[in-house]
Amino acid sequence: MPGTASFWRDPALPHVESRRACHSRACYKPHSHPTFSIGAVDAGGSMFTGSGDAAVRLAPGSLVLVPAGCVHACNPLPDAFWSYQMLHLDARWLQAHAPALDGETARVLNCPELYAQFCAMHALLFSSSSAQEKDAALLAFLDACASATTDILTSVRKQIPLHLAPVLDALQAQPLASLQQLAQSAGMSRYQLIRAFRAATGMTPHAYQLNANINRARSSLQAGTALAQVAHELGFADQSHFQRVFKAHTGITPGRYRS
Repeated sequence: MPGTASFWRDPALPHVESRRACHSRACYKPHSHPTFSIGAVDAGGSMFTGSGDAAVRLAPGSLVLVPAGCVHACNPLPDAFWSYQMLHLDARWLQAHAPALDGETARVLNCPELYAQFCAMHALLFSSSSAQEKDAALLAFLDACASATTDILTSVRKQIPLHLAPVLDALQAQPLASLQQLAQSAGMSRYQLIRAFRAATGMTPHAYQLNANINRARSSLQAGTALAQVAHELGFADQSHFQRVFKAHTGITPGRYRS
């Protein structure tokens, strides 16, 4: 049985994007999102890892809350399928409407009532109900989340050392900056930078660049930009390279994501 995946977006609710995947074997490289993310495991088992050494096995009914910018991965158990739902919320919107959920740590919630509420809210998002009904259900779920008892996994968003701040500034100003340019901005050798950057963020500078480019690509694809143009603007060797990297980070091709 092949796996299926579908996305939900609505221009009337630009602060939220949702996804559901069934019977999937898709695996993800460590990555981060500019959004606050909430995942739910519906079937099968999976392993959640953050930027630290902790790894937590998730079972059906588990919810995971991941702050914006946290490096993480959640993958099925070896040679197994799983089904899951994923909600992405604009970080600024979350801070304005559910600030109690924002924080420094990834959290797992094992609460059948909360999982059931998430599933009902998620089904509503994919339905033909009004934007007002969907937003109300989303806010009600977030309020319930904030009140739930949580098991803290690991601090996956670390304080970036001051000497690496110029590197992050360079990556923002020049998304395609070379490793040598980044190392010079920090006054380090390339190998020193790789070690220090990985320790601080959970990713190498190159992996960080790819992850940032994939997040930019998601926004461009949502706006309807052609795949070839997105690939060119983000510095990928060709459209095929872009598609491979995009799928490795999102579990779906850019064409399917856009449609």
